[in-house]
Amino acid sequence: MAIDTATNHIYLSLVIDDREVGWVYEQGMNNHSVTIIPHLVALLEQHALKLTDMDEVVIGVGPGSYTGVRIGVTIAKMIGYLNHIKVHSVSTLALMASSSDQEWIVPMIDARRGRAFMAYFQQSDHLLKPIHGDTLESRDEFMERLDPNVAIVEAGRPDIMKIIHSNLLSEVTDIHALVPNYLQITDAERNKCQ
Repeated sequence: MAIDTATNHIYLSLVIDDREVGWVYEQGMNNHSVTIIPHLVALLEQHALKLTDMDEVVIGVGPGSYTGVRIGVTIAKMIGYLNHIKVHSVSTLALMASSSDQEWIVPMIDARRGRAFMAYFQQSDHLLKPIHGDTLESRDEFMERLDPNVAIVEAGRPDIMKIIHSNLLSEVTDIHALVPNYLQITDAERNKCQ
């Protein structure tokens, strides 16, 4: 099962025997915490499965929405810990990039104030290769350094099989140490430091 809640879309994918057999990709309205579990349960029930039937969870760890990232990561940690299921992490930006068929891809999530969460990928033979890892910086300055024909991806249903075959997953060896990739502190933390 793949899970990502770091953007304004909920993404779930069920893979059985190296084939995606079901998925949810739905735009939310700041309600991921309310809708994610019913979607997950429904997806499992459609295939007559229970949580304990899963042997692996893939979680998008961000960057993205501070609260959104925490929702998905917490769910993945609980599923993994309570059911002794292996957990792998993946960048939310890599998941976004997987939705494109272009050669040069920049997945992008607006971070306000002219900045964005971005990464840079090259795609060849339906496989993604990271060229520049997850970053938070000025959107304009980042894009100035790239080919003008790069495809910007701000939404699109991820292709979990492309992610798996591109070897973009990282095994979580200590479930308690799994944390979201925020790339920035919150406004509340910033104000507290001032």
